[in-house]
Amino acid sequence: MVDTAQTRIGTSPLCPNLEQIQRDRAWIEIDLAALTYNIRQLKLLLAPQTALMAVVKADAYGHGARTVAKTVLAAGASWLGVATVTEGVELREAGIKAPVLILGAVNTPEQIRAIAYWNLQPTLCTPQQALVFSETLLEQNKRLSVHVKLVTGMSRLGIPWQEAAEFIQLIQRLPNLKIASIYSHLATADTLDPTGMQQQHDRFKQAIAQACAASAIAEIKQAGITPPRLHLANSAATLADPSLHYDLVRVGLGIYGLYPADHLKPVVDLHPVMQVKARVTQVKTIAPGTGVSYGYQFVARKEMRVATVGIGYADGVPRNLSNKMKALIRGQRVPQIGAITMDQLMLDVSSIPDLQTGEVVTLLGKDQEEQISADDWAATLGTISWEILCGFKHRLPRLNVNQAFEIAE
Repeated sequence: MVDTAQTRIGTSPLCPNLEQIQRDRAWIEIDLAALTYNIRQLKLLLAPQTALMAVVKADAYGHGARTVAKTVLAAGASWLGVATVTEGVELREAGIKAPVLILGAVNTPEQIRAIAYWNLQPTLCTPQQALVFSETLLEQNKRLSVHVKLVTGMSRLGIPWQEAAEFIQLIQRLPNLKIASIYSHLATADTLDPTGMQQQHDRFKQAIAQACAASAIAEIKQAGITPPRLHLANSAATLADPSLHYDLVRVGLGIYGLYPADHLKPVVDLHPVMQVKARVTQVKTIAPGTGVSYGYQFVARKEMRVATVGIGYADGVPRNLSNKMKALIRGQRVPQIGAITMDQLMLDVSSIPDLQTGEVVTLLGKDQEEQISADDWAATLGTISWEILCGFKHRLPRLNVNQAFEIAE
């Protein structure tokens, strides 16, 4: 498996200055100190008995799952969340032993065998799925911790909340399954109107109450045995309402230093973890009337200085940002001009007449007092910051900076 957080190129002793080669064109910097800070700030919002699950699916939202997982666990997270079996296996291969919840659907015996082998914890959503799990595990003589997912309003993955009690009873009768948690996912926690979130919370509470009344959960608790964990809160709910924290919160976007909504920013101080940078590969002067890039979407109205930068849409800079974005050079905002191409884009650097080839351009991140965030790109494109972070391709090396401890390989 490739650890995208620590891309290795030119490992031959004949290859000089590896770090410089990684920074010759374009790269992503992952600030591990900021990541650690965010985990500690989020932990301050939680009661001592509430655990924090760091969601590291999609290669930790493009930040590099292995390094992010090790960093957040050292900072105080105790669970990890992934979307697929493969993502969970990658963490185990990296030597990570913390509990890993697979948030996505798992249905085939081969996936189940892999989950059991690698000691991962799956989400169960249907009776058919539970039976397949039990039969497969019976063949292997193994018992597995599983997590019951309820649909309370998301209409995506899970058992309808009205059927929770019956479903939980079924799982409790299956000898090879042990319920580790019951959870649901909120659809509108990032909105100002709490109505939808409150409705989902009410449904979750009703489902749990019915399950306790109809099953052995209450008896388990009375016997002093650890009952299933309950969890409901995503990043937005973690910031919005402590009553939603229960035994565990699942935080994704927040650990990477971004907010699910502007109105939640006053709740906690978070620092962006990712910066995207590239180098100027050429600087030229163009005359009035000169077109720039494919289709001449930009034509110079006056003499201009233009810098070509070695990053493009194949790296994850959306082409729809053409002529709509700015970048930072020497602490100044400069406009991007012309169509963004596969591997390159152009900037109007007339305001920096002495700009030289090789200088660093910050596309996302901070340069002196100026800052551009994934939220800025998302607002321009009419999308969400999650999509921006996950869009950066793996040919951009992820370089760890401000590392507080040695990351074990």
